[in-house]
Amino acid sequence: MARPSRNARLIRNVPGFTMTTQTIRFLHRGAVHEVRDLPPTRTVLQHLREDLRACGTKEGCAEGDCGACTVVVGELDDEGRLALKAVNACIQFLPTLDGCALYTVEDLRQPDGALHPVQQAMVDCHGSQCGFCTPGFVMSMWALYENQPAGAGLPGRDEIAQALSGNLCRCTGYRPIVDAALRMFDETCHPRVALDRARVESQLRALQRPGTFEYRGPDVRGAASGESTFYAPRTLDAFAALRAAHPEARVLAGSTDVGLWVTKQFRDLGDLIYTGNVAELRTIGRDAQTISIGAAVPLEEAYAALATDYPELAELWARFASLPIRNAGTLGGNVANGSPIGDSMPALLALDATLVLRRAARVRTLSLAAFYTGYQKNALEAGEFVVAIRVPRPAPTLRFRTYKVSKRYDQDISAVCAAFALDVRDDGSIASARVAYGGMAAVPQRAAHAEAVLTGVPWDDHSAQRAMDALATDYQPLTDMRASSAYRLKVARNLLWRCWLETRDDAPLALCDVNAFAFAEGEGDDAAAAAGGTP
Repeated sequence: MARPSRNARLIRNVPGFTMTTQTIRFLHRGAVHEVRDLPPTRTVLQHLREDLRACGTKEGCAEGDCGACTVVVGELDDEGRLALKAVNACIQFLPTLDGCALYTVEDLRQPDGALHPVQQAMVDCHGSQCGFCTPGFVMSMWALYENQPAGAGLPGRDEIAQALSGNLCRCTGYRPIVDAALRMFDETCHPRVALDRARVESQLRALQRPGTFEYRGPDVRGAASGESTFYAPRTLDAFAALRAAHPEARVLAGSTDVGLWVTKQFRDLGDLIYTGNVAELRTIGRDAQTISIGAAVPLEEAYAALATDYPELAELWARFASLPIRNAGTLGGNVANGSPIGDSMPALLALDATLVLRRAARVRTLSLAAFYTGYQKNALEAGEFVVAIRVPRPAPTLRFRTYKVSKRYDQDISAVCAAFALDVRDDGSIASARVAYGGMAAVPQRAAHAEAVLTGVPWDDHSAQRAMDALATDYQPLTDMRASSAYRLKVARNLLWRCWLETRDDAPLALCDVNAFAFAEGEGDDAAAAAGGTP
């Protein structure tokens, strides 16, 4: 018998790691569904429509933008309770469902053939015309319906708008759909229908694996051209060993970007190592000085944790892609991806975040400002990965703002994203300044010249103007389909001026005075929904 390779011996010695190829197992239509012999990068949408002929889930954009493919995934949280999240089936890889429950629009059919209250509300409120996008809307609404705690009252129109931020409709209009989302909770119209969570939790517990899940299948071009393996370790040590043993493998998090490499570029990704099952990578911790966010924490949870200390992040949180994308994508994935238009990085750079990196047993920390070395390039060594992002907790003297400029309010890519963190002394002078932008260079980048202009001087209109002028030295932005170079530079200048207007000591402007989507207290939910509730 051939002697096992060094890599095989390395990972075999990790507790909980197995070398056995397994089938994908998840709950579907109330029963355990098993999958084998399919490519690891086959999407959930492809499996539903082409393999199971469950065609209620639609394919629109195949890039997580239109929401026609929205499904709901259920998994056990840290306390063993069922957590339901709307995600885009078109970019989720099938093996990520192992140990989870999958719900599609077909699951809403009642035993007597009646419509679910969510569906009936759409009918009653005339929320569908051509119907193509309707199943996706229904599933986003069903997730909201199921996740609304008993006795918590009805969600507001702004909460409904956020739940529907990943769903596009081009013929009905959003008002009747929002009306339906309110009506679905009205038990005078239709009795509440709740999922049997205890039964699902019991079924999911029986599906959980004690060790690493390993699934092997043909690559996307077929078995003749080779196989790929999907690894899903459960511990940080197992993940580190796999990453060191397979430095050429692709680290997979939420697949909100990597998924497009398959659906749009038709690429073979080779072996994949999945972060989503590693408990240590999904933890959020805080002490007196630092918030620590595991690399696999979903964006929705990561922003919620950051916004507790930095409420100024609320708008950026709401405008980061859509809820289904934030449910799947991770903060660590967004950082490691390093897109120059990634919305997380300017804020993290301005807050002076650091990264915890690991390769095998070696752990090191690195400033986020030193992490990016070029377009889509970073300082990760072979076999190294991001463990956590550490963000300092705010000092009382910190003045922090973030802004995003894009063509749409919801579900859009930034033309410019900016963040400003100024430590202002009691005498009004700036002790330190961190200014960062996305969309202005090949990487998310701090504005060194503008920061130098601001440091040590009073925070006043003169210093703000000088810093605005210095931005032309810091950045020479490109012109592309989203914005021209001149527009980007002008917007970057104006956002710095807006930060001055909002944070000056003398009559700072309220949010409703500088934000077209914000309203003064008392203007009503309808106005807020009209401004921010439509993609």
